[in-house]
Amino acid sequence: MLVVLALVLLPSGPARAAETPAPGAPYLGALLDWGADSAAGHADRLGAPAAIYGRTVPLPMDDREQGHLRGYLSQISEQGAHALLTIRPGIALDRVDEARASVLAGQLADALEGFEGTVFVRFAPQMNASWVPWGQQPEAYTEAFRAVAAALDAELEDPVMVWSPTAGTDYPFRAPTSVAPEGADLATLDTDGSGVWDGDDDAYSPYYPGDDVVDWVGLSAYHDETGSGEARNTVPGPDAFSTLLGAPGGSGTAADGFYATYAAGHDRPMMVETGSFHSPGAGGPSALDVKAPWWDQVLATASSGDYDRIGAVVWNETTEDRSDGAVTVDWRSTAEPGLATAFRDRVEASPLVTGPVTERSALPGAASSASGAVVQGTAAWALAAAALGAGLLLCLLPGLQRARSWGYAESASRDSRIDMLRGVAIVFVVVNHVGLTSLFQLLTQETVGVVSGAELFVLLSGAVLGMVYGPRVTGDLGAVVDRTTARAWKLYVTALVVVLLVYALSRLPFLDSGAVTTFTDQGTGAAGSGAAGSTYDLYAGMEGLFEFPVPAHLIPAVLLLQVGPWQFNIMGLYVVLLLVSPLVLAALARGWAWLVLAVSAALYAAGTLLRIRLLPSQFEDSFPLLVWQVLFVLGLVAGFYRQQVVAWFSDRRRRPVLVACLLLAVAFALFSWSSPYASSAYDLRLALLPDDAFRSVYDAFFGRTYLGIGRLVNVLLVVVAGYALLSAYWVVFRRVLGWFLIPLGRATLYVFIMHVFLILAVANIPVLQQGDVLVNTLAYVGVLGLLWVMVRTRFLFGIVPR
Repeated sequence: MLVVLALVLLPSGPARAAETPAPGAPYLGALLDWGADSAAGHADRLGAPAAIYGRTVPLPMDDREQGHLRGYLSQISEQGAHALLTIRPGIALDRVDEARASVLAGQLADALEGFEGTVFVRFAPQMNASWVPWGQQPEAYTEAFRAVAAALDAELEDPVMVWSPTAGTDYPFRAPTSVAPEGADLATLDTDGSGVWDGDDDAYSPYYPGDDVVDWVGLSAYHDETGSGEARNTVPGPDAFSTLLGAPGGSGTAADGFYATYAAGHDRPMMVETGSFHSPGAGGPSALDVKAPWWDQVLATASSGDYDRIGAVVWNETTEDRSDGAVTVDWRSTAEPGLATAFRDRVEASPLVTGPVTERSALPGAASSASGAVVQGTAAWALAAAALGAGLLLCLLPGLQRARSWGYAESASRDSRIDMLRGVAIVFVVVNHVGLTSLFQLLTQETVGVVSGAELFVLLSGAVLGMVYGPRVTGDLGAVVDRTTARAWKLYVTALVVVLLVYALSRLPFLDSGAVTTFTDQGTGAAGSGAAGSTYDLYAGMEGLFEFPVPAHLIPAVLLLQVGPWQFNIMGLYVVLLLVSPLVLAALARGWAWLVLAVSAALYAAGTLLRIRLLPSQFEDSFPLLVWQVLFVLGLVAGFYRQQVVAWFSDRRRRPVLVACLLLAVAFALFSWSSPYASSAYDLRLALLPDDAFRSVYDAFFGRTYLGIGRLVNVLLVVVAGYALLSAYWVVFRRVLGWFLIPLGRATLYVFIMHVFLILAVANIPVLQQGDVLVNTLAYVGVLGLLWVMVRTRFLFGIVPR
């Protein structure tokens, strides 16, 4: 298919020059699920690469996400495609100021170094909708758009800024109201001056940031008839697509529709994002019956002379879950071979421009998709061998006469080795939750293996409970039930207090609370990789607390812990696990450890395979109860039988098993060091596996939310190896790190509670939002040091549970 391209200058306003296809021959674009798909895979299914590939970019963006972005750019460079970057703010729009925009622009400039294609940038699309966190805030949006446009213009070479609302056929997507949403002025939204914000008001003009900063206009125009909440597969009606765009010509007023007003009226090329709703489980017409008529309409309209300002049609090639996973929506046009063939035939028969549209080339320096240093080939394997050798040496040294005096010999009933391991776990949690890019990530972000602080914390909490209550359960089960129930109640009340206190602080106008009141999905949660980049309001609807009467659904939502900081939601899991722990302990006291482990394993398997959400609490999104109970139960069993377990491993005949555990733990760490994504510009990666091989193994066996079996084994190996090393080298570890980690490990609940408020404080220190790794590292020293001082001085110990 030969298509002649033309370069045109946008004649209206001082906006930048932009490359557009010839009239009637728009670019074909695609939005992919980059966690499960690739540009090459899409090109194979379509028979040619897209001319534009899109990816979301969070704001703010850390170095790890910058590594993902570099990998995406490498993929599309090899396909000869342009880039579409969709910036999704994870902070309030009024916080997107010149400083934050400048940091993001610098990060994008670094990632885009060497990229030859055009860079299209959509900032906070669908801003006129009610379902995005930044939606329906016109004043804040336009100011943020202009700040981002100015920053990108200063850092990038000819970025193409795309202003892209959603089709306003049902605007304002809510019942008519005389009250504007929070963060907006009714006078701005009420464009016809009727005093009521309703469907007669302009769906677009309040959000337009100005010709001087808009290069292209865009529109999300989908076939989706599920506004009532019902999942329905329907065949598109005739002219459904052109109805969303509006008439091609007119007087240039809002009544003419989007295309005539903004594409033709403002003389701007137009980018359309589109797809056709199909839910595999909703019955009715097949995917082909639903999608083929939509393809026909979109392609016929986009290539017609009446709509010749359409410069790109970007197809949504992802899936999404709705209604808490009850409904799966498949937007893809290339989901399976038959569908892909039909779509390919229709595209080939149309004048749409597919790729390559630039010279195909590897992006310089992007082979690893990472921002850190990469060690490859012989050097990488030599370092891996050295790590295994060091592990073996650590196993052999305790046999030397001098090293025997280093072993653990404390007679106290409390096991300080467990306290130190808990101290390590809580440090991991604090570092990862604060979220600043720093050198601490080199030690805490899946560095000791594919393990995070959460897994260690849950396992060790179970172990402590088994050690404390195991000896008591045989003689006084009732007392154990009373104590664990009281502890669960204390944790529950604490969780409620923290949730409400954080919300109260978020109401302060001078405080940026986005770090603890919103969550940006990294694609690892229950919603899957397709949700990567999505931002959720964790306190949605909480303003109803100030209404009278309070909405009926709000009190249960608070009491069931359906709202609250994501950094704190694991507390709900602990409450439930504590309540059921006496039952597990009673079974262990009767010698039924095999039954406990069998039931726990069965529940884990069911939760992992069936993805069952048992309770309506927020923690189920990140820590599904049926899955994560297995770590707690394993800890309980290990704590209950601690003396027997330690004695078993201490037997010289079992020494090879202990050595194997330590070496396997090192091997898992080497695997994690092979990750294709760096967490910091200072990171060191061993390229022991090809990127695709690592991703395949990681996705299959090391998933975090549903605890892949590889991750579960890795956690157990890390704890066994860590406990063994502390036993053998206790004197050394206690002198070097014990003074710091043991106090934190003995007050983990206190540290966990207080760290939420320190996260809030850090998020409001501007210098720490600039992405400076060394400054952020010093900030972590301050945060961890402050927590240690607070523990040592027993600050608020009379109020905050420990």
